[in-house]
Amino acid sequence: MTDTAAALRTVAYNVRAARVRAGLSLDELSRRAQVSKGALVGLEKAQGNPNLATLVRLADTLGISVSALMQGSPEGRVRVVAADAVAPLWTGERGGEARLMLTTSGPAPVEVWRWRLEPGEEYPSHPHQPGVVETVSVTAGRMTLVVDGSEHTIDAGQTATFDGDTPHTYRGAGTETCHLIMTVHLPPGPASST
Repeated sequence: MTDTAAALRTVAYNVRAARVRAGLSLDELSRRAQVSKGALVGLEKAQGNPNLATLVRLADTLGISVSALMQGSPEGRVRVVAADAVAPLWTGERGGEARLMLTTSGPAPVEVWRWRLEPGEEYPSHPHQPGVVETVSVTAGRMTLVVDGSEHTIDAGQTATFDGDTPHTYRGAGTETCHLIMTVHLPPGPASST
């Protein structure tokens, strides 16, 4: 529980700091991100349990990466992150999960995610800010990638990329668990100021 409390305090601090840097009131951030003001107040007080969709909407609205909301100060020149050291940001009804492993620094940051999707399990994502590009590399199993209503089957050993500013869904396909690495390439600009 203390790890969860510490993570929530980090998110609370980072959301408030990013909101203040952006010059947004709670009301304005609530309106732009489509997150209730009550949820924002609770989040900034390190209360509640924000889901992945809420964190993505806040990050997009604030022009920063999801991991910029979740990570403390960088330590050293090399970061090594073990999958079991990172809590899932999404857990599916059949046991799938998504873990944000890290975000690179620089003018155009890249988020690196590990996903596991069970057959038939899916995660629908709202469109991201313009300029976001997502890449999925399936390492085991098979998935269906739905981008703007069009379905694409991605098998183990295949990689697909697409503009993330359109509705998209990840769905486990076939009979085996699908494992994939997803990267989210953020556009240069405000996203780099963390």
